Amino acid sequence: MDNKSKSISAVDLFCGVGGLTYGLEQAGIKVNAGIDIDNTCKYAYEENNEADFICKDIASVTDEYLSSLYPEGDIKLLVGCAPCQPFSYHMRKFKNQIPDDRWGMLTNMQELIKKVKPEIVSMENVPLIQKHQVFTDFVDTLDDLDYQVHHEVVYCPDYGVPQKRRRLVLIASKFGEIVPLPKTHASSEQKGLKSYQTVKDVIGGLPAITDGQVCDKDPLHRSRNLSVLNKKRIKQSSPGGTWLDWDTELRAPCHQRASGQSYKSVYARMEWNNLAPTITTQFYSFGTGRFGHPEQDRALSLREGALLQTFPSDYDFIDPAVPISFTRIGVHIGNAVPVQLATVIGQSIQKHLEEVNYE
Repeated sequence: MDNKSKSISAVDLFCGVGGLTYGLEQAGIKVNAGIDIDNTCKYAYEENNEADFICKDIASVTDEYLSSLYPEGDIKLLVGCAPCQPFSYHMRKFKNQIPDDRWGMLTNMQELIKKVKPEIVSMENVPLIQKHQVFTDFVDTLDDLDYQVHHEVVYCPDYGVPQKRRRLVLIASKFGEIVPLPKTHASSEQKGLKSYQTVKDVIGGLPAITDGQVCDKDPLHRSRNLSVLNKKRIKQSSPGGTWLDWDTELRAPCHQRASGQSYKSVYARMEWNNLAPTITTQFYSFGTGRFGHPEQDRALSLREGALLQTFPSDYDFIDPAVPISFTRIGVHIGNAVPVQLATVIGQSIQKHLEEVNYE
């Protein structure tokens, strides 16, 4: 078979509910399987993707097992987003006090690469991972294995993701230099580029609901109940404002202390014509960030969080056999790789393969 006619197929490590897998499939890359230790992700992963969900700890995955997931003759793509919490600002600041066995997960991926030798590797994580030795070791290993490695911090709105999210994207290839596609969006009108996607562009057309209500047409479009105090607070919150807009008696005790005066990105509303903040695992909670709806007196619904993560509007997160949990589904959505970013990664890989001679 001519080398240029070879198929590429992927295995997705730390796959979660499939944001990265879905994006790769949108780019025309077949994903054979996703592997994750959290079995609560299985329903959404398999319901929305063509790949199989394998519930395994990455540390227990052998090179023989991983190799068996690739059809013979395919170009092997190994992708993964190791849990990013160990590399976050909070965990970095307190890493000496908070042991976390997730530190080694990138090393587990590194060891599998050394043995399976996929032709292309991609990894996505928080930018602060670059400050850690585990990332330096990962890149050095790829260099030693003769990969051409490219990594950069990507501002996700530049690729159509409607949130102020920065992510470290690494792509490495055995076939030569590989880089992400040029950006497709910009903050202001520029020739050949689309404008950034705004909150209104993405969630402005959804039916109005109140806090605690579930939309009749979409069970994922549901908002968490607000306490009596938080209902008073959100009514006094303006889009883009802060808790300084409230009457003094509504302010939290921590905000009335000098140490809390500068932390203004909680208990706040988003703005229709701006980007959303980075969607976290607690985006459904009014008190954990700028997650108040721009005009309705509630926090984001689960569906709105998924849309801002660029999941399609029909992505099914609700296992009918399991009671709905804001906490569980919030983690599923907030931890996902934004689908549009994953699609760009897949398209970048496809373009690379079209341009290089490989054997």
